[in-house]
Amino acid sequence: MVTPNRNLVASLVRQAVFGQLGKTPPAQTPVLVVNSSARHMHVSPENMEILFGKGYELKPHKWLYQEGQYASTATVTLAGPRDRIIPNLRILGPCRNLTQIELSFSDAVFLGLDIPVRASGDIAGTTGGVVIGPKGVVELKEGIIRAARHVHMSPADAAFYGVKAGEHMTLVVESEKCTTRLDDMLVRVDPSFKLEVHIDTDEANACWLSQAKRCELVRNR
Repeated sequence: MVTPNRNLVASLVRQAVFGQLGKTPPAQTPVLVVNSSARHMHVSPENMEILFGKGYELKPHKWLYQEGQYASTATVTLAGPRDRIIPNLRILGPCRNLTQIELSFSDAVFLGLDIPVRASGDIAGTTGGVVIGPKGVVELKEGIIRAARHVHMSPADAAFYGVKAGEHMTLVVESEKCTTRLDDMLVRVDPSFKLEVHIDTDEANACWLSQAKRCELVRNR
């Protein structure tokens, strides 16, 4: 005999009870995932061909939380003006229509770069750098940023929190030694998104994310 799924049974009973009362069941709190986004690169097909050779295709090394996104097996070296380099900079796939590198503030200081905080894709007028691949070199005129902290949401998640794409929220991270508020959390909404917050490694270390007891998204009033 097949044992019915307990969560499914509870959900059906809940819907039946509220249906008898002529009411709609209250929305359940979505499961929030908060991840630290390490330094990485997004690459255009044109730049990938220069760096890795004609016909090269990105291959998954590790699948990420968002559907279809992955850390590839491909890495490059990023050189800065202080004669310092960051080797093994991971490329995320699949390819995009522009090349963009996302660093933490600490990474930028190490390289001697002055990078702005920008939403992904907003690279006009940003800092450039030299990217070295196994087959060639790309000198970026712009495209190196510190990614603005953000949350991916489906339309259903956005409706639950009462927010719209482009608005901002606050992330509260409660850990054993401190409670930290991260304001200006950019809301990004798409039907393909799963609920996930991205902060960089500096922010994750500052709020001791690895030991967090509770993470909560708060709508800005």
